[in-house]
Amino acid sequence: MRTPVKALLISSALMMAMGIYFLGFEVSRADFLWVLGLYSGLFGLMGFWYFYSAKEIVNWKLIFLLGIVLRLLLLPSIPLWSEDFARFLWDGELLNLGFNPYTHSPRQWIQLHSEQSSAYLEMLYGKMNSPDYYSVYTPLNQFFFWFGAKLGGGSLISGLLVIRSILIVGEVLVFFILKSLLSQWGMDLRKLILYWLNPFLLFEVVGNLHFEGLVLLLLLCSLLNLGKNYTGLSGLFWGLAIGLKLVPLILTPGFLRLGSGQIRFFGSAAILIIFLIFPLLKDQSWIHLSQSVALYQGKFEFNASVYYLAREIGYWIEGYNTIAYLTKGLSVLTVLLILTLVFKKRLNSTSDWVELWVGCYWIYLLLQPIVHPWYLIPGIGLSILTKKVGFLVWSWAIIFSYQAYGNQNYLEDPILLFVEYGLVCLGLIYDYRRHYFTLPLQFVKK
Repeated sequence: MRTPVKALLISSALMMAMGIYFLGFEVSRADFLWVLGLYSGLFGLMGFWYFYSAKEIVNWKLIFLLGIVLRLLLLPSIPLWSEDFARFLWDGELLNLGFNPYTHSPRQWIQLHSEQSSAYLEMLYGKMNSPDYYSVYTPLNQFFFWFGAKLGGGSLISGLLVIRSILIVGEVLVFFILKSLLSQWGMDLRKLILYWLNPFLLFEVVGNLHFEGLVLLLLLCSLLNLGKNYTGLSGLFWGLAIGLKLVPLILTPGFLRLGSGQIRFFGSAAILIIFLIFPLLKDQSWIHLSQSVALYQGKFEFNASVYYLAREIGYWIEGYNTIAYLTKGLSVLTVLLILTLVFKKRLNSTSDWVELWVGCYWIYLLLQPIVHPWYLIPGIGLSILTKKVGFLVWSWAIIFSYQAYGNQNYLEDPILLFVEYGLVCLGLIYDYRRHYFTLPLQFVKK
């Protein structure tokens, strides 16, 4: 390696490490201009590594090591961009103490069991953003929370270290699965850089401890087995993904086209899902979980696109926020559009399945009333296996959603929302431009 090139790579790696440190330890999400500047800088450095690798022989050991180091830098950090970690560790501590985290909201538990509380639980309670709501996390999620609490020994940093270590192991497995699939399909291996060094994935998976990173891993495992026609194993991994987060249920219609493999796929998935949700039957936990999910979907709004447009029309027609009707209507529309996509999509290869799954995530996210940044993680990871760039564009544009945290009432700036979704639309147009341009010509020829 030439000396100037080596110096440039070392300099860029050091700048990435510094950017990760400042965003992970020093810069609050409320300091939006700092967040935007540093995040954009990290995105630019990722782009440098991507374009540099087009001119030089890619040293994958070096790239892998850099991604690992950047993730390990965040190991001892306390998340500055999300308070969800407090609820994770709270639920884990309750399980460790022998309590059911679904039975009472944190506020109710504090009132009823003040004598069994501790300084650690009081600290976690003070950091929570939803102490009045029952837990919305699945039993499989709760297992990881309990594991973090068990090994954490009543220490915030230790609990975070345990959960982060699990997520980093998941990220390493994602790296090697993506690399293997890109190689098998004859695709540009450099695309892996757009995942492995992407600041969005670094912060939302490792920094903010969001388990969508493990959901992506499980979906990739399901895909691998689907490609080998091991439909039973594929169903098991899909069931595990649902066990972590319910969102992969949106992929259900696609599996109706598995033909003779449907029975094995859905049979293995159903058995596993029943096993995973069995704990919810205790003390009628499923009632509180379903209430929290329904409340979450029917009351909150954040970083939406189509929903916000429909809401404005609702204001104009009815004179009030029609969220109760809109969320139900958009849910029905989501199902109908996914069904349409499934039965129009050609599914002759594993890559076709990836394209379908990416399309399902686009439909789901664009019609949601709440789009937290980490919801994008599975879509971004899956899109690495395609020739599309829309999710990559969104992984940068999503940073504009953090502007809302810079004011007391979390008010969103319509201009920045327009910028974010304007960029997303450009990415979608770029990805699907051939369809939109060739369809009118087909009618002209006819």
